[in-house]
Amino acid sequence: MSTVNRLVKKAQKGDDKAFLKIFQKYEEDIYRMAYLYVKNESDALEVVQEVAYRSFKKIDTLKNPEYFKTWLIKIAITCSIDLVRKNKKVVQLKPEHEEFLGSEDEDISLSITLQELLDQLSEDEKSIVILRFYEGYSFKEIAELLNMPLGTTKSLLYRALDKLRKNFKEADIYE
Repeated sequence: MSTVNRLVKKAQKGDDKAFLKIFQKYEEDIYRMAYLYVKNESDALEVVQEVAYRSFKKIDTLKNPEYFKTWLIKIAITCSIDLVRKNKKVVQLKPEHEEFLGSEDEDISLSITLQELLDQLSEDEKSIVILRFYEGYSFKEIAELLNMPLGTTKSLLYRALDKLRKNFKEADIYE
């Protein structure tokens, strides 16, 4: 039995230290996933905190300890989408004002553009693209994570990629 499985089983029996140890192992992955959705550090940290709370309260519902990371990522996606929906009323900084932030990072315009392109996708399409290309999950894992049929997962990814290509060309970014 792996260390992860052993720690999950201990945590399910009420061992707080075991839960903390295993959660910290995946904390950065959760943060990265959340950041892709919420786009700022404080909100991403808020999502990590919410994932810690929800997973701690519900760890006893996890049937297969070997899927602990997948379970955490699923909670992170849910929390991230919830926070994005909650913050819809907040006015975001317009991309044309980014130049006034004074960043010396030369790749910032490319990363902003990629983020803008991802933001044009539906929540499901965005989740699939992020899980596939940012996190390296297989189609089967994504389908299980998002509770959708494998065929639907594949067609949503290909539809999303097609949208990204079209929007990329329309934006004339490739100059």
